Amino acid sequence: MEFIEYIIIALKIIVSLSILNVWLIQAYKPTKWRGGNNMESIVKEFEIYGLSKQFCYVIGFLKVSFAILLLASIKFEYLTLIGSFGLTTLLVGSVGMHIKVKDALYKSFPAALFILMNIIIIYKSL
Repeated sequence: MEFIEYIIIALKIIVSLSILNVWLIQAYKPTKWRGGNNMESIVKEFEIYGLSKQFCYVIGFLKVSFAILLLASIKFEYLTLIGSFGLTTLLVGSVGMHIKVKDALYKSFPAALFILMNIIIIYKSL
């Protein structure tokens, strides 16, 4: 295995576990990265964006699903583009929501960083 392949595996693990952490472990804990004024949960963050609780659950389901697919793509390469492109699309939406509510730029940093990592993953898997 070449060095770049190890880098891609590391990126897949970092992105996937980070998304799973945010949506499954940190979902109801306050963080400085949430949109608005340090909202205490993802559901409250979505309310700040003008989005419904149901929409939050749909996005959460999609992000968790794509993150799991990205992790599974370490073994099953054909899942890479589905997981990575799906997450990239949703993360672009995340950055857009931060911009919409005029959040401080640093709040978009995690999503922007994961977009960059996913672009590298996508590029190397084509």
